[in-house]
Amino acid sequence: MGNLSRQNDIDWVFGKHELIIHRRYEFFYNLNDVLIALWFLVGSILFFWKGTQEAGTWLFVVGSIQLLVRPTIRIIRKVHLHRLQMELQEK
Repeated sequence: MGNLSRQNDIDWVFGKHELIIHRRYEFFYNLNDVLIALWFLVGSILFFWKGTQEAGTWLFVVGSIQLLVRPTIRIIRKVHLHRLQMELQEK
């Protein structure tokens, strides 16, 4: 039942449950990526005019913060799967 870094071990242990967990976290990861791209695209466009540069800067800050969210989503998913594996081993 071992190593969480090997995808096959998780699939074997959790079956359908792992697949559902993976899909949920993958959805949030992809949604976050789309929002990052949107903030940077709109921020870049706003930088063309002096009057909107401050708003563009804030969108870059928001996009940068969301870049920190990306690995956080993956870490939370791994912790979630690890806890489920520990619960399963205790039974």
